Amino acid sequence: MRHPRPALTAPSTALLLVAHGSRDARHAATTTALCEAVRRNRPGLRVEVGYLEFDAPRVGEALERLDGEGFRDVVAVPLLLSSAFHARTDIPRTLREATARLPRPARVHVRQADVLGPDPLLLTALERRLTEAGLGGPAASGTGMVLAAAGSSDARAVASIEALADRWRRDAGWAAVRTAYASADLPRTADAVRELRAEPGVRRVAVAPYVIAPGRLPDRIVAGAREARADVLAPVLGAAPELVRLLLRRFDTAAAAPPGSLAA
Repeated sequence: MRHPRPALTAPSTALLLVAHGSRDARHAATTTALCEAVRRNRPGLRVEVGYLEFDAPRVGEALERLDGEGFRDVVAVPLLLSSAFHARTDIPRTLREATARLPRPARVHVRQADVLGPDPLLLTALERRLTEAGLGGPAASGTGMVLAAAGSSDARAVASIEALADRWRRDAGWAAVRTAYASADLPRTADAVRELRAEPGVRRVAVAPYVIAPGRLPDRIVAGAREARADVLAPVLGAAPELVRLLLRRFDTAAAAPPGSLAA
């Protein structure tokens, strides 16, 4: 006697990590490691990476693959720490154009989640990286901290980083926190380190790169920290557990929203 085949279950919502991409191979390697960490923390969740440029697969290729596998709901989480041009303009446009090019009858719905920052979990991740780099010994009250970001021409993005630095000083009790930028804005990392050395009560200076992956601009942060002889230089955030948790939180929030809409 022949038994009927069980009905196939439609795939659940997929997570698409949207990264900028870089000519620097370390960028893609770090993104891959972050993707794998998300998969380990959420078994059964389909996680795909799509790049805006330079690396493969591009966003359109990743969406085509998910659509071909039957996913009808995709949440795109930008691997960005602030909301500027890429988050508000570039990524929404890329997602719309990529969805429009899918083979008919494509029925995939794409929603864009919020960017990752600013968020207190990122400060915890920064502190983890600083500890790994050897920040110990004297109390936080004797440490001057440089929160070093890539930089942006968007005033709102810069304001969010400045606000995060203020919060970090209050919450962690650092002697002082200065922001620095690798592009667009001033001061540069080396100048911020020198300014902190002149601050009363600052006995050592640490630099915390507020970036996810290595690349040209993060290398400028490293060079500036070394030029000014910072006492501690943390590595990039990479696949820090806190970043993984934050990615999944952004995914869950967007996945709970009504399907069929593409966030701008």
